[in-house]
Amino acid sequence: QVQLVESGGGSVQAGGSLVLSCTVSGFTDDRYCLGWFRQVPDNEDKAVAVVSFRGGSFYNPRYRDSVNGRFTISQGNAKNTVTLQMNNLRSDDSAMYVCATRRAASCSVDDGPGNYRAWGQGTRVTVSS
Repeated sequence: QVQLVESGGGSVQAGGSLVLSCTVSGFTDDRYCLGWFRQVPDNEDKAVAVVSFRGGSFYNPRYRDSVNGRFTISQGNAKNTVTLQMNNLRSDDSAMYVCATRRAASCSVDDGPGNYRAWGQGTRVTVSS
């Protein structure tokens, strides 16, 4: 059973930076997508960044246009950890950020939350202007 645990949220002023981490356990030898989803009340959950996983390595990051150039998803220093480096944060980046994963050969930020099978509890990001 895949489990995910996020950390690293908090409050920051506009223009600031935060780093979120997602630690995953339970991966098998299959291919996976791991996505960071942004949850805002009364809005559909959308992935802001996704990355593929196989054989112990994360690769092929993809980004939603609204965060491209500001956010970076990458493998963390710890095994099976993915980080989301968020720079130049804006007030509309405020949300609950949740990491999720699913078995898949390819990953897209346009894949909806219904395609994902395992979810973390989330970590809140608040950006004040």
